[in-house]
Amino acid sequence: MNASQGHPQRITWHTHYALSVLAVIYVFNYIDRLVISILIEPIKLEFGISDTQIGLLSGVAFAIFYTVFGFPFGRLSDRIGRKPVIALACIAWSGMTMLCGVATSFMMLLLFRIGVAVGEAGGTAPSVAMVSDMYPPQQRSRAMSVFLMGPSLGAVLGLGLGGWIAQTYGWRSAFLIIGAPGVLLGLLLWLTVRSPAAPAPAASASGAKENWRDTLRELLATPAFLLIVLAGTLAAVMGYAFGTWNPSFLIRSHGLNMQHAGLLVGLGGGICATVGTLMCGSVTDRLVARDPGWQLGVPLIACLVSVPLAAAFYLWPAGTAFHLGSIAVPEAYLFYLGFSFAGTWWAAPCFSAISHLFPANRMAQATSIFVMGMTLLGVGLGPIIVGSLSDFFTAKAGAEALRQALVSTVGLYALTSLCLAIAIPAYRRQVKLRASLQAAETRA
Repeated sequence: MNASQGHPQRITWHTHYALSVLAVIYVFNYIDRLVISILIEPIKLEFGISDTQIGLLSGVAFAIFYTVFGFPFGRLSDRIGRKPVIALACIAWSGMTMLCGVATSFMMLLLFRIGVAVGEAGGTAPSVAMVSDMYPPQQRSRAMSVFLMGPSLGAVLGLGLGGWIAQTYGWRSAFLIIGAPGVLLGLLLWLTVRSPAAPAPAASASGAKENWRDTLRELLATPAFLLIVLAGTLAAVMGYAFGTWNPSFLIRSHGLNMQHAGLLVGLGGGICATVGTLMCGSVTDRLVARDPGWQLGVPLIACLVSVPLAAAFYLWPAGTAFHLGSIAVPEAYLFYLGFSFAGTWWAAPCFSAISHLFPANRMAQATSIFVMGMTLLGVGLGPIIVGSLSDFFTAKAGAEALRQALVSTVGLYALTSLCLAIAIPAYRRQVKLRASLQAAETRA
């Protein structure tokens, strides 16, 4: 069997090069997605909009269009191959990010952000499937953790660099400068990366090619998969809400300016999250060698640890721990660093878990459903829930309304852990069943 049938190619430097390019593209995927969070305050000032409208701009509108196009792009990559879909998507979302910098009204900015969403819908699921195609199961969580550094490094560059550009040259320049590299990266992937052949299309029981309804029905009939999707969705609601509003929280409740808030959230939080992401892949692969249940056990424990760290970050009163140059680092920020490290440990193991449940010709479609759940409710509801709660609490809490809104969502990580705990037995059974079927096919 070849890579297209589910067995990864021999690992060479071309494999690692392809992973590196995919990882860098995913970094810019998140830079383009997250940069708006550090630009909230100047955008609000220029267009005269509310926190709820910001939640719509950064959340619901993005999520709906990302979700609508996610499964079709995943199915397309399962049929024609991963590389062309990823490359064209990268060029598209990067161009739309640049156009956000020339928007002259809230509605125009909203339309360009929708364009970013449509482009990004073709990025994540095909990329995850391509990583799964290239690496064997025993190395997949580690490879996935390298790819999934995107959100962490995206926070470092998107918030840190975006805040500096906006403070120095204005928020429009931040969109223009940050969007440009993605166009070149899309071309680099297309022209220089070798990718596995497109998987053979799945067939129905009658032997005919399986249509999208049959595939969707088969995926949703897998209990462990549904619980993993639910867990990822709950974690994403919290993660995207925090990622969107943390800079504004530091500005409003701890008195930082836009540039300092972006640097602290982006650099400190991003570096801790990057280290956490890399470590979780290695730890997960080692533990899974003993028991496949650890594929979900690792993120379960991490989510439980994240709850008190996040709560402490949002509840700790204003006060300076130390000065970093001209930046007065809040005491609460120390808890944020711990939360950033632990709060990323759910993503790579869950993405990798999906790759163990399904064959290559369904990989991108299964991953797209996982990402669609994360996006529709995570990106879609997370920011607007916090924005709406902030507006609601303003009458009583005033400047501390955003603090109250953020701490109200912390418990969702506990629900994530509950879903993962319930999923572990079904996941063990499914993985063992698939391994036995593969062994039988090999003997035949």
